[in-house]
Amino acid sequence: MRIKIKSKRGQAMILTLVFMTVILGMAAAVVDVGAWYRTHRQMQNNADAAALAGATALPESTGQASALALDYANKNGGGVSGADITYGNSEVPNDTIEVTSRRAVPGVFAKLFGLDSVTVRAHAKALAAPPAKPKWAAPFAVDVMHPMLQCEPLPCFNQQTTLELDKVGPGAFHIINIDGSRGGTSSATLGEWVETGLNAYMPLAWYYSDPGSKFNSGNVDRALDDRIGTDLLFPVYRHLRAQGAGFEYEVIGWVGFHLTGYSISGKGKLFGSFTRIIWDGIQSESSTPDDFGARSISLVD
Repeated sequence: MRIKIKSKRGQAMILTLVFMTVILGMAAAVVDVGAWYRTHRQMQNNADAAALAGATALPESTGQASALALDYANKNGGGVSGADITYGNSEVPNDTIEVTSRRAVPGVFAKLFGLDSVTVRAHAKALAAPPAKPKWAAPFAVDVMHPMLQCEPLPCFNQQTTLELDKVGPGAFHIINIDGSRGGTSSATLGEWVETGLNAYMPLAWYYSDPGSKFNSGNVDRALDDRIGTDLLFPVYRHLRAQGAGFEYEVIGWVGFHLTGYSISGKGKLFGSFTRIIWDGIQSESSTPDDFGARSISLVD
């Protein structure tokens, strides 16, 4: 009887050692997997941010894009080298940047299998493209035939020019109802659209003209004063149609404009220059806007 008890005690000790080994191994594996997961999240965030930073220079300059991506990555933990940055084509050459970040993570449990460390990798891709639905647009429409919009492949940037708010049709003076409404818009609302832009996404479409020369108002005047020295986003139109209250503009894209001054006494004029601009917006999934140098940036698969 005593022999059997000792035998059972011996078996229990062996089983306890086996279970302890398994539990310790599982704990070590959890530590390893947790460390790899946390590092992967950090690397993914770094790759995402680096790709978005680099995309702001596309498609014009891959050199500047690489410099921006590396600078941002290095300031946020590194893990990205020049060889980890490549470029691709979505709509136009070099409008897409791909960034891979990597880091070696020491292992605990992995060392039992001869692995001193595991390299964790993350990948991100960002696209720079004209927005199909920008937010915060201003209500002054620009004719696609403006001389500064005739340069190829982009508008003539950073050259002083004038936008004439002259008559384009019965009661229409280059002011459009960018919210899609029809009829008169109050000067207070127009002033708000100039001051902050339309708080909504504005798709490619036909838009009704706001009747009258409401740039001759205190609300618009004060808003323009506040915007001098800043960039605005203007819709660009190609065709006009209808008459009177039904007068419409066909919006085909958007352009950035750096405002340096204005005149609204009598015939309205805006002074400044067209500029390359990164803007809040939704990129196209179907209808592609014309490219006038305004860009939205987004991560893509």
